[in-house]
Amino acid sequence: QVQLVESGGGLVQAGGSLRLSCATSGIIVSNVTMGWYRQYPWHQHEAVAYITPRGITHYADSVKGRFTISRDNAKNTVYLQMNSLKPEDTAVYYCNRPLGSGPHYGWGQGTQVTVSS
Repeated sequence: QVQLVESGGGLVQAGGSLRLSCATSGIIVSNVTMGWYRQYPWHQHEAVAYITPRGITHYADSVKGRFTISRDNAKNTVYLQMNSLKPEDTAVYYCNRPLGSGPHYGWGQGTQVTVSS
């Protein structure tokens, strides 16, 4: 059974940085495409970034140049480094497999990111 546990969120001022972690079990992150999503209240999950087994990365236009997705194969963990944060980045962040690579795994609890202006 796949388990995804997100952490690292918090309250930060605009322009600040956070690093999110997604600890996984039941999968080998180096063998699958993994991504980060965010969810605003009353909205569906919005794709933020993903990383393929070959290490190819892709970002939503809204975060390009500010966010960096990476993974640690030894720890089976995926990260999202978020710099130059903006109030509009405020959301709950989740990791999961992008639908283009297969069905979503069960969603974790997410981690809240709040950016104050």
